[in-house]
Amino acid sequence: MRMTKNEPTPNELNILLGDHLFTVWQEVCSQVEGKYDMEKLWNTGGKKWDYEYKYRRGGKTLCALYAKDHSIGFMVIFGKAEREKFEAEQENYSPAILKVYEESVTYRDGKWMMFALTDLSLMGELLKLLRIKRRPNKK
Repeated sequence: MRMTKNEPTPNELNILLGDHLFTVWQEVCSQVEGKYDMEKLWNTGGKKWDYEYKYRRGGKTLCALYAKDHSIGFMVIFGKAEREKFEAEQENYSPAILKVYEESVTYRDGKWMMFALTDLSLMGELLKLLRIKRRPNKK
């Protein structure tokens, strides 16, 4: 992991998120890192978030986690081909995933989907979305 001045200590992140969401954050990271060998980058979270934690490889972002006061965001961006793959199999996703997909804005560089995480109930489906972007590179 590349260190930056924007990287919070685990204790700072726990205080920011609260115990429950800190546990959710750790499990999301564990699930992603269990399937993908990626570069991990901390950054400021822009105007809406305190921190961004991005998973990248070869200059392409797989996903990013965002943290602010008692909130976690999980961002996945789908390009045109990825949207077509998702739409071909969208009946395999829950209403919660479909709602975020439908309500997300599509920009020139892709559809930016932000999932607000309060627990791990969407984790299996989020990993399915990541597989659309990139096949896992860990066994």
